[in-house]
Amino acid sequence: MPTQTNALAAVYARSLFELAQQAGGQDKINEVVGELEQIQELLSENREFREFFSSPIVDREKRSKSISRMFENRITDLTLRFLLVLNQKGRLKEFAAIAAAFDHLVQESFGRVEVDVYTAAPVSREQLDSLRKRIKDAIGREPVLHPYTDASMLGGLKLRIGDQLIDGSVASKLRRMKRELLSSTGQLRDQLARFIEEGGWS
Repeated sequence: MPTQTNALAAVYARSLFELAQQAGGQDKINEVVGELEQIQELLSENREFREFFSSPIVDREKRSKSISRMFENRITDLTLRFLLVLNQKGRLKEFAAIAAAFDHLVQESFGRVEVDVYTAAPVSREQLDSLRKRIKDAIGREPVLHPYTDASMLGGLKLRIGDQLIDGSVASKLRRMKRELLSSTGQLRDQLARFIEEGGWS
């Protein structure tokens, strides 16, 4: 169930998306995406900037002037005006959620879907390309893969698509086998055979 913060972020993201569409279509949308990513990187890397950006203690008028000086001629007027609106509304602290919601809208509009890929060890470009094709064939949309390494996994992979987790890890299979063993010992041989046949995911 979406939280109030997520619902609020979606409203602001939709407004920015529609303004970008009106201002220049796909090219403007892509430009805004890049600017939001740059700002998010600054927030992630610089604690002082992060505190200045979202602290309720900072005077909003002074922060607006600082934001204008900082970003004028460095980002589009649309993105700058959006930041100033967020500041005046006291919503800059929601910037990360808004940026994520905006990116989600962009992916949907271009027929793409974000997919987080978790594996026990780093995977090759060939493996990712193979996985991308299999996902596209399965869901009929172009997946944008984000690979992550999870050392706690024994092997296999997990996929997160939106709020859905598809767990194909070895640990998950072992847990399933254990449940089935407890419920029906006669099926163990079949489960082991299937487990061996499934093997890796490459």
